Amino acid sequence: MNIDLRIMVKNLLLISFFSLSIKGFSQVDNSQKPKMNFYLNPTLNVGYNLGNQIKDNQNKDSQYYQQYISPYLPNKLTYGMSVVGGYNFLSNFAIGTGLKYSYIDPNFHMLYWLIQPKFIFNPGDEAFFIDVTYGKQFNKSAVSNSDFWSLKAGLQVSYSKRLSQEGGLVLEGFQLGNSSAVFIGLSYGIIVFSNKNYTVEGID
Repeated sequence: MNIDLRIMVKNLLLISFFSLSIKGFSQVDNSQKPKMNFYLNPTLNVGYNLGNQIKDNQNKDSQYYQQYISPYLPNKLTYGMSVVGGYNFLSNFAIGTGLKYSYIDPNFHMLYWLIQPKFIFNPGDEAFFIDVTYGKQFNKSAVSNSDFWSLKAGLQVSYSKRLSQEGGLVLEGFQLGNSSAVFIGLSYGIIVFSNKNYTVEGID
């Protein structure tokens, strides 16, 4: 009887273990967060130069200013556009690459190659995201070999099966020769993705 009891207890423990395991795996499967998979993200942005007081306080009539300072100090406002394509291989993380055009001044038409990690919180219908971007200039302008970085935080709102709109606040920095500029502004774009079930719009 003792042997039979031990066998029965052992069998019950094994059954309980397998039941809990199956339940645990089913919960993991049900709680998996959606991913965009491949995506394309065109955006527009406009920004205000936080460092313009330096430009305004200079003696603009001096030869030194005109020769060494004026060509490298951008306007108060800038605008730009970018296109980034990438892959969302984890629910909360994606990485992409692409191109950016920035207009900073009549003498500054900058083209950058970008790399952009994207952090996604609450993915799906209303996802909060943070983009961290680094860019390297590849064209020739008033300044060549410029570096670009930005930090953008915003919200994605589902629009259709494979498309969401996104808007956010963006902080941009440029290294322009011996000078630098920092802009704060707004960004708007769309994001097109390959997984039609990423948002509720695509769930059949």
